Amino acid sequence: MSDKRMPAFFLADDMGLDFLNSIATPVDTPIDWLDTGEGLLGWLEQAELVPLDVLTSFRKDAVPGELDAVAAQARALREWFREFVQAHKGKPLRGKAIDELAVLNQVLARDEEFGQVVVTKVKGESKTSGLEWRLQRRWRSPDSLLLPVARAMANLVCTADFTYVKKCESPTCSLMFVDRTNRRARRWCSMATCGNRAKQAAHRARVQNDD
Repeated sequence: MSDKRMPAFFLADDMGLDFLNSIATPVDTPIDWLDTGEGLLGWLEQAELVPLDVLTSFRKDAVPGELDAVAAQARALREWFREFVQAHKGKPLRGKAIDELAVLNQVLARDEEFGQVVVTKVKGESKTSGLEWRLQRRWRSPDSLLLPVARAMANLVCTADFTYVKKCESPTCSLMFVDRTNRRARRWCSMATCGNRAKQAAHRARVQNDD
C-alpha cells in the first residue's frame, strides 16, 4: 500500500458503516481516504475486502484516470448511502425502505460470483476433509471494486438493527457505528479519542464550576 496517510478508521462494528467513515476529521483537517483511485485501493486493502493480487493487478493495468473515475463512483455511492442511513438510523428498518435502495441494487446486479472448492485455511489437523466451498468473484474491470463495498452495505441493511445505528455524540465527529454492546450504551466512536475528549471537557467544566 503506497498511501502515506494515517490508517483509515474501522471501528463501526460493521463494514458498511466503516465505508461511510472513509471520510472523517480525526483532528482539524478532513481526510477522504477515497479521494483518488490510489486512495480507494489503499482503503480496500486496509478493509481486506479485495485480494491483494487483484489490487496489484489493477494498479498495474488500469489506464490513466480509470481508477480515479471508480473512486468518484465510490464517493457518490458513499454519500447516497449516508443519506439513507441518516434518514433511518435510530429506528427499525422496514420493508418499505426497498423503494429507496434502487441505487444499491443496481450496483449489486453487476456482480459475477461463482463457487469453488478450495483448501480450508486452518492450522493443525482437521476432522473434516480439509476442503470447503467458497465464493469467488470475477474482477473483470476496475468498477468491480465497488462490489464488495455494495455487499457490505447490503449486509448492514439486511442484518443490522437500525435502532442501534448511531452517530458519535461528539459534535465535531461524523463517525457512525452499530452499538452492539450488551446495554446498548455506546456513545462514542472510540473511548480513546472522542470519549476521552468528552471526559476531559466535563472535568474542566466541573473545575470551573467549583471555582
